Amino acid sequence: MFKTEMTEILGIQHPIQCGTMMALTTSEIIGPIAEAGCLCCFPSASFDTREATLEEVKKIRDLTDKPYGANLNLFPHFGDGPSPEERLDWLIEAGVPIIETSGGNPNPFRENIRSAGIKHIHKVARVRDAVKAEQAGVDMISVVGTECGGHPGLEEVGFIVLIPAVLDVIKTPLIAGGGICDGRTFMAALSLGACGVNIGTRFMNTKEFPIHENFKNKVIENTATETVLAMKTLGNPARVMKTPWTDKIVQMENAGSSIEDLVPLISGMLSREGWLTGEVENGMYSYGQVMGRIHDTPTVKELVDRILAEASERRDCLNRL
Repeated sequence: MFKTEMTEILGIQHPIQCGTMMALTTSEIIGPIAEAGCLCCFPSASFDTREATLEEVKKIRDLTDKPYGANLNLFPHFGDGPSPEERLDWLIEAGVPIIETSGGNPNPFRENIRSAGIKHIHKVARVRDAVKAEQAGVDMISVVGTECGGHPGLEEVGFIVLIPAVLDVIKTPLIAGGGICDGRTFMAALSLGACGVNIGTRFMNTKEFPIHENFKNKVIENTATETVLAMKTLGNPARVMKTPWTDKIVQMENAGSSIEDLVPLISGMLSREGWLTGEVENGMYSYGQVMGRIHDTPTVKELVDRILAEASERRDCLNRL
């Protein structure tokens, strides 16, 4: 129903991407989302060996023959784990058709991705980073406003301002994220000039999404004001569900606590376990402000069909103006 540059470039049916989430957007949810005609990427940083990466791709291919992708995190590499360059080699070997880079400069990776025939999305949260991504020659640029869950960047500019600001200075097809959950917000993104949308929090409240039901029930209870930006003092703000745990983190930051003091509270290992056990109150859990507009837990297909039907209604209303 909506054919855009996003559907043409990526070979997907609908211009909708499920936002990449560390340890969560794996084969279990990629299969249903791809079968519903949308894009979902697995986080390559969650798979620390070549064998594990290839096995994840096999699991995806056992579930769907539709396009899918992988996120390649470009944050500076420290320690003994595999570098982004190594991970990219594994993704190319596995035949991943779409790569989403984030967290750094895509330019050093661009030629290897291009020469492998892989479609390249780069994800940013600032106008100047979108300009750099265009200069690098990526196929698409994904831009998220400060409403989004996860890491929205330091500048705290909302979707309604950020998306047209980016499109004022680039020509590369743009995927818009931050606060999108239904047909109305989908159409708002397209009306601003985006060719598709990135939806995270709303997809988390689907039946297939691999997190504990406690989180899905909590989101339905929550309002749009029950998120907080934590880790701002570390230069890497994360929008997360507001809980006594995250309140303590923010209080410690405001009191000048060091990163060493904060590490026990912000450890990703704690949250990774909590997603599965339902420990809502213990850990940091990425959610966007749009949680205040989520009132049920449909299947992935039901959600996508609903978004597209409502978007078509909005388009018809606009055409009658």
